[in-house]
Amino acid sequence: MPIGVFARRSGLTASALRFYADSGLLDPAEVDPASGYRYYGADQVARATVLRQLREIAMPLAAAEAVLDAGAEEAARLLDEHVAKVVGDAVAAQRKAAVIKSALGNVPGLPITALMGPVLADAIEQVLTATAHEPGMPVLAGLRIEASHEAVALTATDRYRLSTRTLVPSEPPTQTWAGTVDGDELRAVVAEIRRSALVRLEAVPHGIWLRVDEREDRHCRLLPEEFPDHRLMLASLGEVTSRVTVSKELLLRALQEQAGDHIALHIADHAINVRSADDAHPDILIPATTTGQALRIRFELTTLYPAVSTAIGPDVMLDLRGHDQPVTIRSADRGDLTTLAMPVKSDHSA
Repeated sequence: MPIGVFARRSGLTASALRFYADSGLLDPAEVDPASGYRYYGADQVARATVLRQLREIAMPLAAAEAVLDAGAEEAARLLDEHVAKVVGDAVAAQRKAAVIKSALGNVPGLPITALMGPVLADAIEQVLTATAHEPGMPVLAGLRIEASHEAVALTATDRYRLSTRTLVPSEPPTQTWAGTVDGDELRAVVAEIRRSALVRLEAVPHGIWLRVDEREDRHCRLLPEEFPDHRLMLASLGEVTSRVTVSKELLLRALQEQAGDHIALHIADHAINVRSADDAHPDILIPATTTGQALRIRFELTTLYPAVSTAIGPDVMLDLRGHDQPVTIRSADRGDLTTLAMPVKSDHSA
């Protein structure tokens, strides 16, 4: 087929095809010796299409040629290496740009507070389990930090879960401050924070600095979007009608064994009955301390499991308000990490 037809079939321009031919990546099947016209075969469309896709993800020519000529396993490895490098370079550029913007503003940092590094790292990891990357709602991937004169609260929500943990600072905050920090950037610095005895938080325009002794300070961006009004939601929670205290290990094991998309809990006297919503697995009865009304309630496994797994301590406490109301999940003896989990529509015939 002529180069114009082949260009339309492959999604490449004629000029790009000439360039790739000159580079040795995609030679034409035939070249008319008199006119110099280039012709391509139908069996070359697949290679040309992959070449176009590789260039669309900014893969250099040499690396693209290696992928095209490699077997499936080696090509996958090369692609993974390239993507990792692109993502790493983008993250590094993003951080550097944020630092430059702060410097250009010529505004001194605002000291917020100081926290023990290992404690802060654990809290960040626990609360960030309630984040999500939703198109059009970037704030759901952020972690809200609120410093008062007495404490520092970390909060995140994906609309189906809300996790919040309150930390006692090593040094009382000098003033109140609140901001939503990019969750992905916080994840990237957790290991560094954990190895630091003390971490000082300092606010700057568009970001925060995490200052550590004898290590490189870390900068994380602030998200400009408004964080959901979680305090209003917490204040509007209904009265607790049932309370359950249960072994965290036993409850997690039961959830793992059910392994369905939806999990049903039946709260009864001195026990929780855990069952898959589709009845695909036998019910699992777990001993528990219960007070209040009997209740059947259903959750998505991806909502309930992380809410339980991040709870602190050997036993978890569930405060229930009805089959269609948020459930509060926290440690039975430590209340500084609290998670709200939204149930799904209940089937009362289950």
